[in-house]
Amino acid sequence: MKKSLNVGFVAVFAAFHATLYFLSPPILWRNWAIYLEPIEGIVLGPWAGFSAAFIGSIIGRMIKPDVFWMFGIIAEALSVLMIALLVKRQWLPVFVTYSVMLAAYFSHPFGARLPLWTILDVLLAFALIYPVAKLSRIGVQGNVRRLTVSLVLVSFIGTVTDSLTRVFLFVPAGLYAFLGLSFDEVFFIFTTGASASYIEDLIVVVVSFLVGVPLLLAIQKIQGFKYPIT
Repeated sequence: MKKSLNVGFVAVFAAFHATLYFLSPPILWRNWAIYLEPIEGIVLGPWAGFSAAFIGSIIGRMIKPDVFWMFGIIAEALSVLMIALLVKRQWLPVFVTYSVMLAAYFSHPFGARLPLWTILDVLLAFALIYPVAKLSRIGVQGNVRRLTVSLVLVSFIGTVTDSLTRVFLFVPAGLYAFLGLSFDEVFFIFTTGASASYIEDLIVVVVSFLVGVPLLLAIQKIQGFKYPIT
């Protein structure tokens, strides 16, 4: 019974994920599915959340093809996984993931030359991983203030994980070369895209505060339902 219920939740969230991808207007540089990622990770947990985001992102891009499909499919699912691990206070896998990707970025010739200010949100999120995981109280009932603070911080780290994964794929993993881009073109993308990335960080935090907190409080009132489900 529980397995069937988990599969049902994965299917529903995967559909939401794909739908938000469809509805996204062509502004900023990511799609609206990033606003669902915190809830996917918190409610579904590590593996169900990862599966929902992965399946949803694939379905969305199969129906609405995107030349940069490989970025979103990996980044969105990994972001949900990192959020879920933080909620369960498993900070070490998140810390290792960030460490590997940041080390690869700064070891790359492009990473050493690109402006540091373009990834300041990534460095802040990296510093917050351990304290946020230790202080998270998202699953604790009756403490709205702690839940709000925890959700906002976890959401911030989640959306920055999405950004860092795309940066990792673009530079250290070499997709910039696959796309035929020179350093000057990569420099332009980073310097013009950083402001959009910071705006998206802020929007995710605001959406989590205005929508995520009431939603989680409502879910907590459902008799017999506990999250994360995995």
